[in-house]
Amino acid sequence: MSITRISIGMPEAFTPRRFAPPSAAEISEGKQDLLPGLEVRVNERGLRLRFPMEWSTGIYGFGLQMRGFQWRARKLSLRPNMDPPANSGDSHAPVPFFVTTKGYGIYFDTLRHITVYCGKERLDNGDALPQKDGKLSSTDTKELYAPRAGGSHFYMTVEIPIAKGVDLYYISGERILDIVMQYNMLSGGGCLPPLWGLGCQYRCYKNFDAQQALNLAKKLRCDHIPFDMFGLEPGWQDQSYSCSYHWSEERFPHPEQTLREFAKLGYRVSLWEHAFVHPSSALYRPLLPYAGEYTVWFGLVPDFSMPQAEQIYADFHREQFVKNGVAAFKLDECDDSDFCGGWSFPDCADFPGGMDGEQYHSMFGTLYAKTILRALGEKKTFSLVRNLGALAASYPFALYSDLYDHEYYIMATVNSGFSGLLWSPEVRDANNAYYLRRRVQTAVFSAFTLVNAWYLEQTPWDEFDCMEQVRELFRLRMALIPYLYEAYHAYHTTGKPPVRALVCDFEEEEQAREQWDEYLFGDAMLVAPITDENKERDVYLPRGEWIGFFDGKRYPGGVHHVITDEIPVFVKAGSLIPLADAVEPIEEQTRFAVMLHAFGDCRNSVCRLADDDADGTVFCIDSVARGRFGKRYEIVGLKQH
Repeated sequence: MSITRISIGMPEAFTPRRFAPPSAAEISEGKQDLLPGLEVRVNERGLRLRFPMEWSTGIYGFGLQMRGFQWRARKLSLRPNMDPPANSGDSHAPVPFFVTTKGYGIYFDTLRHITVYCGKERLDNGDALPQKDGKLSSTDTKELYAPRAGGSHFYMTVEIPIAKGVDLYYISGERILDIVMQYNMLSGGGCLPPLWGLGCQYRCYKNFDAQQALNLAKKLRCDHIPFDMFGLEPGWQDQSYSCSYHWSEERFPHPEQTLREFAKLGYRVSLWEHAFVHPSSALYRPLLPYAGEYTVWFGLVPDFSMPQAEQIYADFHREQFVKNGVAAFKLDECDDSDFCGGWSFPDCADFPGGMDGEQYHSMFGTLYAKTILRALGEKKTFSLVRNLGALAASYPFALYSDLYDHEYYIMATVNSGFSGLLWSPEVRDANNAYYLRRRVQTAVFSAFTLVNAWYLEQTPWDEFDCMEQVRELFRLRMALIPYLYEAYHAYHTTGKPPVRALVCDFEEEEQAREQWDEYLFGDAMLVAPITDENKERDVYLPRGEWIGFFDGKRYPGGVHHVITDEIPVFVKAGSLIPLADAVEPIEEQTRFAVMLHAFGDCRNSVCRLADDDADGTVFCIDSVARGRFGKRYEIVGLKQH
């Protein structure tokens, strides 16, 4: 395994690497011949890179893609876009990195909106005319326009506009998972959220006042629905589009007291905001010299690439919010809407730090998140953001979207793991109790569990009188926290994504290479959500033996199964899964009573747990029996399935 940087032409001054944390991986220098057949051309369009590929190559990645999975023979334009209208490459979080089934991946260190042709036939002298094979005269449009196997001149072509050069990082490895892990270590390693961040978050109605929000928070405690985070939406501010960052005197007349009341109830408070600064804000004049030339909703766009802007914004948030107990933020609207909604700034905008609008769109969310982390200082967080880009694995932020198609959310869950991103398939409202339960199931088995009820005055489950069913699902999420925290610890130390596509671990299986609606949740569990309209689904299980998480049944791998009722979750035979007694809330002194669940023959199996020791020190423990370990865990028993 290795990472080699190949410097081509004259790379631009502003790239993701310029702003990224230090690499946790070793990087060597190489020449263009490391990538056989690489052709480089610079012209008035910018930079073009072209290199041959085999038709059989599986191609994955390119960020948080919600409408596609396997990219062979596709064209992608990697543009930040809040509402991707088609399978075109538009995304909340496009990333110029792809990984293949041929033992390598490539990261292009650029902020430009690159266009990638993932395999096109090139005409070479002496080529024979293609043979007519019957498909060419088909009248079936799906068959007619489907990609067909290429010949010997199949190429990947990458266009980087404006640029005259780029640093290309060639990452080699035996498996897709090895390559993805190295990319994440190039990013500084994966994030390690606090334990409470792996619980559940509820975001309340946008116009609730302090008392209404506290009443709902108390009700959730009385109903024993275990939420650790409580989110306030736009109404907490007196001006939200653009933002004043000032508490509404009408709705929140005593904000410090309100935050103390939330803390007494055991909640970490998360505040909604975006970075477009309203003229009435105390931040407006200090940030004026460090803002882009265009406004959005009459608000400034701070240039967070400039240390002065970052410090002004971070210092304000630390004094006004963090010191008063705010633990997390939801950073909205930092993607782009030029292709669907019309707000945001143009690609041709100038920013005082030196970037143009195209480059700043690609860094906006990441630099915004970086600024908020500076405000939080030593305090741990697990926050939300609407845009991230390349080399952002170390940031403790999950992505979310205004789209609400269940299948798109599942596809984003599966794709996120290729590019160092975390995704929240949030729950909003529902048409019925069954639909709601399916959405909650997917959220529970995800990187970040979120109920976003910003436009609902009552909880979604109250409408359908299904609180008990939903409560048990959220309690299951709390039981999974020790298991999930170990997965995040591996993400932090090795780069292994906690949620990832089947092809990452089973790329030798053809079915796994195409499976976009199933994913691995940690190392031992496979999740195959059932979407809203269906009551059963076909599940492919990779080779080996699997055991139903809910029913304990044994299922042979390498074949398909039709599953009904509960969300299909399976455990690799021979795995020990630690499940804790659900607690509400998770506090600094919380100690988890953990039952080890043995799925199959586990006589030689080891359960690995990461323990933060309640003081920030993180270490790992291994257990096969009862015992007391660290300050966080007590292994209370072993249960056979």
